[in-house]
Amino acid sequence: MPTNCLEIDGMRPDPETTAPQRRGSAMKVLILGASGAVGGHLRTALLAAGHQVTSAARNAPNGWVRIDAANTNLSDLLREASRHDIVVNASGVENSSLGTAVGDSTIIDISASAGYLAQLQLASPQTAMVLGVGLAPGLSTLMVAALDHEPGDDIDVAIMLGAGKKHGPAAVKWTQRLIGSRLADPPEGRTVMNLHEARTFSTASRPRRYLRADFPDHVLYGQARELRVRSYLAFGSPAATTALGILARAPLARGLVAMVPPIGDEGWSVITTNRRTGQSRRARGYNQSKSTALLTARIVDALAGKRLSGAVTVDRLLDFNGLVVEGIEMDY
Repeated sequence: MPTNCLEIDGMRPDPETTAPQRRGSAMKVLILGASGAVGGHLRTALLAAGHQVTSAARNAPNGWVRIDAANTNLSDLLREASRHDIVVNASGVENSSLGTAVGDSTIIDISASAGYLAQLQLASPQTAMVLGVGLAPGLSTLMVAALDHEPGDDIDVAIMLGAGKKHGPAAVKWTQRLIGSRLADPPEGRTVMNLHEARTFSTASRPRRYLRADFPDHVLYGQARELRVRSYLAFGSPAATTALGILARAPLARGLVAMVPPIGDEGWSVITTNRRTGQSRRARGYNQSKSTALLTARIVDALAGKRLSGAVTVDRLLDFNGLVVEGIEMDY
């Protein structure tokens, strides 16, 4: 992956949509995957904020729009997108053709895969898009940006996900793809295998072991600023984290990920730390699907009155310092 493949172009004011309502002007939003865990919460949040929402899904109930984001023929999406300001890909499908299929609309993609986000931008460089929206990347990107840093710094991102939550098929597939795969364009400039390296971070309760994982903040934020950003993953259950580390050494057993039962609660946390200064930012919450949806809703609010030019990341739209999101506790 080229080091500049996720370089953002910026945004310009739209003089026709500058009048704010509540936190922002009402937007017409099409949600792909509205029946999923994130999509359902997002639909509720956007409607509560006064936005106009169209729900789309592969198996659409009455009153919804049927769109399969995995299709090679996305003519249905192109037709629907022409009637909306924003298309949110909450389906979990990573299809780089989505960017060209949204026309003049802005696409918000919740994917956490660096390689896919790069392909999405490269396939449609003129399309307005927000890349990396959710807990990690997304909230984690804001937290890295909130640290004092200078070129050459090493930044750690520690993501703990609740092992007590039953994850959907897209989340399970994302975790399975980590097993036996390499990080995309790691800051070390050498091959780094997912889930092979470990690092211990102090949480609110006790030190916890995390596994190196391919969350894309090193590409989304770090490369352009000459920062070495490394992300690490743990589950709320230390036993589940250990099991994932063992599976990482046996790629043929990746199918076992789908068989792991929920253990523990649905609490999640994100910690970012600058190794040079010791400065940290922390955030925590409960139910990562709902938290992801509420963060995405804030991005929709922030887009009101703005017209993007190319791709941007969330740090261009929100600031972690002073950010208030229901159900998320943050240490500024």
